[in-house]
Amino acid sequence: MLKHTVRKSHQLSAESIAKDLQTWCGLQISTTTVRRELHKMGFHGQAAASKPYITKCNAKHRISWCKARHHCTLECSLE
Repeated sequence: MLKHTVRKSHQLSAESIAKDLQTWCGLQISTTTVRRELHKMGFHGQAAASKPYITKCNAKHRISWCKARHHCTLECSLE
């Protein structure tokens, strides 16, 4: 049930998963137990990588730069 809950929604906290499991099975389950079992299953919490915002103007410049160099090879760029 724990694996199914995590795969259904990736952004749940250990506290909310523990509450869901408590209501589902009627047993007292601690958040530490939930975290420990998730780690055993290979689920590890991590923050999403921050990515720079690309403005529309910058996106146009990047596309034009790529199109201008689409014919270049590795040998061409080393010269």
